[in-house]
Amino acid sequence: MEEQKTNKNIPRWKAALACFLCLVLGATAATAGIWLAVGEDGRVLLQAQRLIDQRFVGEYDQTLHQQATLDAMVESLGDRWSNYLTPSQYQSTRDARANTYVGIGISFTREDPRGLLVADVTPGGPAEEAGVLVGDIICGVDGTQLTPENQEDCIAAIRGEEGTTVTLTLQRADGTQEEVVVERRTIQEVSAHWVLTEDGVGLITIYNFYTGVADNVAQAVEELQAQGAKALILDVRYNPGGYVRELADILDLLLPEGDVFISRKYNGKETVYTSDEDCVDLPMAVLVNEHSYSAAEFLAAQLREAADALVVGTRTCGKGYSQMLYELADGSAINLSTARYFTGSGVSLIGTGVEPEPSVAMTEEANQKLLAGQLPLEEDLQYQAAVRALLP
Repeated sequence: MEEQKTNKNIPRWKAALACFLCLVLGATAATAGIWLAVGEDGRVLLQAQRLIDQRFVGEYDQTLHQQATLDAMVESLGDRWSNYLTPSQYQSTRDARANTYVGIGISFTREDPRGLLVADVTPGGPAEEAGVLVGDIICGVDGTQLTPENQEDCIAAIRGEEGTTVTLTLQRADGTQEEVVVERRTIQEVSAHWVLTEDGVGLITIYNFYTGVADNVAQAVEELQAQGAKALILDVRYNPGGYVRELADILDLLLPEGDVFISRKYNGKETVYTSDEDCVDLPMAVLVNEHSYSAAEFLAAQLREAADALVVGTRTCGKGYSQMLYELADGSAINLSTARYFTGSGVSLIGTGVEPEPSVAMTEEANQKLLAGQLPLEEDLQYQAAVRALLP
């Protein structure tokens, strides 16, 4: 779960102060005010950096050194939800959270040693038009073979100005390679999709909780009710979460009057989000799995708590911290956990997640089809279990 505000001022004055301190660190009469400003820990870090700059006998990449240092600082917190983002990663994150960006219309994972594994292709987007498929491996960009060492550069090369093109070298599922030319265009991400199924159920698949998704869900609920939906099923499997405000607006739409979200910040300040008396008067269920994170699993928890909604699937991940993105002076950023959050009755999901009832597991093959958007409803055991419970 993320707050939508980024803080640019603090990192920049700290960066300026650090530069100033580097100049005066060796001076005999450093002022007490400077030491108070950065503290003992800050002084030690600056001393170490000065020693490396002045005494290290070898050569090193200063940018990579700085990034590795910042990454280690955040990693040492032991919080899986806080992380350091390089400038390119930060830009990608901002694009993703806006649900609109200039690009080619794909998402990918970085874990495959052969290259970037295409995990999703935007319907109607330029990548789909060029023939890029889910499961393809991007192993080259504009003639440059992709390696672990140049991965970030290649990812940056995929981006560019609207109307320009990029050439991708793809390794297909059968092992053959093919080059495709893809035009960069403005892509509007699909954050929610809805359909009235043959069972008479309004199925709303929510892909994330970033900009605009609450409006999409409101439109979905209105249209499905007009079509005569007998129940609603909200699918948040493989949903990474998103913004608190978008989540709160969806809960307000669906739930009766009451507290729906409590945030307690690092400084002790508490914020309570509430729902008004208007609500949706239909039986509801939420589909979840172990990849339902943050706002996704919280939606399930709060709907069950406040509206007795059914939760079907497998246990969720158990996240209970919200983060703020802090931009640094070089265009990188730190995504830092700054608050704990709780359901309207004060329940935290940390370490426990949401335990579905009924608990329904699916095969790895079915989950892969689900992730690729290729699992028919008649083969979706979790959806079928929800329908049986909602419409006996």
